[in-house]
Amino acid sequence: MVVSLIVISFLTFVIFYTLPAADPALLRAGKQPTPELVASIKESLGLDKPWYVQYGTYMKDLVLHFDFGYSYQNNISVREQVFSRLPATITLALGGALVWLLVGIPVGIISALKRGRWQDRMAMGTALVAISAPVFFLGLVVLYLFSDNLGKLPFVSIFPGQGSYPVSGTIFSDPVGVISALILPCFVLAASFAAIYARFVRANLVETMSEDYIRTARAKGLPERTVVFKHGVRSAITPVVTLLGLDLGVLLSGAILTETVFNIPGVGRLAYDAVQKSDMPTVQGTVLLGAFFIILMNLIVDIVYGFVDPRVRR
Repeated sequence: MVVSLIVISFLTFVIFYTLPAADPALLRAGKQPTPELVASIKESLGLDKPWYVQYGTYMKDLVLHFDFGYSYQNNISVREQVFSRLPATITLALGGALVWLLVGIPVGIISALKRGRWQDRMAMGTALVAISAPVFFLGLVVLYLFSDNLGKLPFVSIFPGQGSYPVSGTIFSDPVGVISALILPCFVLAASFAAIYARFVRANLVETMSEDYIRTARAKGLPERTVVFKHGVRSAITPVVTLLGLDLGVLLSGAILTETVFNIPGVGRLAYDAVQKSDMPTVQGTVLLGAFFIILMNLIVDIVYGFVDPRVRR
């Protein structure tokens, strides 16, 4: 994990340094800056030094003090910016994951058990539509239908705050307000994922139900419910653990489109704004955070496999 993070930090730094982009010193200097002012800003930010010196200084501060540096644009600590936005991103990612698991897995099971019937065709047709709908389009449609100020279907007013994020507090200080404001974003985020998981579970379960040990379980006289859920679903759902770990790792590093459409102050929105402004320390901080979550979720998936799949334990 440590080696991977070091390599990713190095590649991010080199790519950002070598690609043609706006000069951070010019962006900070304002309109019609003088050469002396630009040179002074570069010196204060350390941009006048060679790239390897800048990278060495960055890594030393990160390793020794857990310091991600300061934003080029507003001179605010990157660590404070990232950590202040992390709760919103975590809440959105976990809420979306809960929705797509509760929808995708049952739909996939039903579709596999009703293979070739109208239930299967309807489920897979709906899944195809959900996969094909871009988040930015689906988000705008949902806002038009259900938001407080634009909504055309007022019966959803039992969930106040739709489309009005950010709220006054965080998930810790105002859980009701935050969860209420994130209901629509979670469903929009989960739509395509639920469709993917439904198709994935269906394909795995159809293949699993044709295995020899399933026929043996039926020949022993076990109830069909036991055969399906204890033997079939348990084996078919194991690869879903890998998929869930990767998806959660990516979303914890920021769901840029969803956060942008619903104006959620998350890590993804912070990373997008930092790239637009050539704010290297903020970009580096958000990339490292995303890499950390992806690597961590891969480690957790490997551990969970030992509990889900008896073959791994042996």
